[in-house]
Amino acid sequence: MRIAIQGERGSFSHQAALRLVPDFAELQACSLSPEVFARVVDGRADAAVIPIENSLAGSVLEHYDLLLAHPVHIEAELLLRIRHQLIAAPGTSLDAVREVFSHPVALAQCRNFFVAYPALRAMPFYDTAGSAAHAVVTGGIAAIASEQAAAEYGGEILAAGIEDHTENYTRFLLVRADATASPDVPGVVQSDVAAGNKVSLAFAVQNKPGALVEALAVFARHGLNLSRLESRPVPGTPWEYVFYADYRFTTPTAALLALGELRALCSFVKELGRYMTAVPGPELPR
Repeated sequence: MRIAIQGERGSFSHQAALRLVPDFAELQACSLSPEVFARVVDGRADAAVIPIENSLAGSVLEHYDLLLAHPVHIEAELLLRIRHQLIAAPGTSLDAVREVFSHPVALAQCRNFFVAYPALRAMPFYDTAGSAAHAVVTGGIAAIASEQAAAEYGGEILAAGIEDHTENYTRFLLVRADATASPDVPGVVQSDVAAGNKVSLAFAVQNKPGALVEALAVFARHGLNLSRLESRPVPGTPWEYVFYADYRFTTPTAALLALGELRALCSFVKELGRYMTAVPGPELPR
């Protein structure tokens, strides 16, 4: 399989890809998330691995919008333990550093570190691993990235485990084009994706009093565990919103009945994927 990610080799998305599809043949590193989705849709990549939310920083909102805008399907999820390292060129001292580069989501997971070191300025960068590569060749600056990124680009770790909380996890999704979605995904670490116990969907309700409450009551009526609810504005339509929901089910019948009722109540419903609920796993070997 050819796997597309947003970011460079050594990024957390790279680590997640190694977990979700251990025997993939090619990693396609992309600078921007829209390029990742474009590669999956046009067939240049067989699948993508994308982060969708972090336990400290919250949702990756752009990816919700891209999931809805493209004909793709979620086939699996992974919870990856995130450990952030402060990385610089070999021989750099922490006292000499004034700027620290990383992806905005990673910077948001290390706020307490910047409080402890007020002389350091957080500088947004397109990718964690990319920021490590940049720091190593530039000198005099540092980056926040994984230990794998430090090894990949020859960086030195100045401070380890600088995330705000040890229980720092990012949820990643394995995404494929609708035309190629199949329960028989080569190499995926889940034996039966089609017989999952979790559904992700997007829906919009009619603009009338009680419409959202009525839609949410469907989940309770069928005994479904609504584990996540997120709202996003509809581009070009001010004050209109799309709701993204994850729910767990015990029987496929309950999931199908709920979807049927939602379609009758809502202005639109799109199932984004059905897959097995992930649980935190052990960290990759260091």
